[in-house]
Amino acid sequence: MGAVSIQGLSVSFPLPGGGWIDALSGIDLAIPEGGFCVALGASGCGKTTLLNCIAGFIAPSSGRILVAGREVSAPGADRGVVFQKHALLPWLSVWENVAFGPLLAGMKRAERRRLAEEKLALVGLAGFADRPVWTLSGGQQQRVGIARALAADPQVLLMDEPFAALDALTREAMQEHLLEVWAASGKTVFFITHGVEEALFLATEVVVMSPRPGRIVRRLPVSFGRRYLETRNARAVKSDPAFIALREEVLAEVRASARDGAGALA
Repeated sequence: MGAVSIQGLSVSFPLPGGGWIDALSGIDLAIPEGGFCVALGASGCGKTTLLNCIAGFIAPSSGRILVAGREVSAPGADRGVVFQKHALLPWLSVWENVAFGPLLAGMKRAERRRLAEEKLALVGLAGFADRPVWTLSGGQQQRVGIARALAADPQVLLMDEPFAALDALTREAMQEHLLEVWAASGKTVFFITHGVEEALFLATEVVVMSPRPGRIVRRLPVSFGRRYLETRNARAVKSDPAFIALREEVLAEVRASARDGAGALA
């Protein structure tokens, strides 16, 4: 029951000198249970605002968001968030970071440890439970962040450019591993990125957004991620002429949308 329904969502923010700025306008989007939806667009198109609304961090100015049929009015355990920076607690071990939410919920230590080890194994970090987080690489720290989000067993995983700060090789490896975690967990995922190739590789559906006010200008069902899961050959998927052609088509569309938005603001 992890389906997400966004209905007529608009968000406006007050300006310091008076007036309002429209961040999102008329967003309608349905993400099926188990779907992997990636929002793509230039800076300022409202991707993070949309994610924050789904998370319950920002209240809509109009419209509503439903997760598993329940309207979102505040943050909740049914939605796990992975940020650009891992935000781990350096004085805790890896497993204690993963189990921090269950600790606050009152779970007993032995059960927390078991849960943490289970989620660490899911993200490929079995055997890392007792390591200090500062001894891990950037990619490993992001895996801990994903494990921490999964430890609360959310229905929806919200990911705000989680690989943006990683080097190119680590980023590609993390994309592959995320697809494997998604397939194993069955979670519904909403992921935002600036990267066209990343979006096409990960998503079951790519949502292209226009600059402010953010609107959905294209919805694009894709299956390259599922193809990777069948073959475990990312290079073959990304070098496929169909992938390259679609990447260039969407990249041109995003660039044109960014230019149009810059012209409108001039």
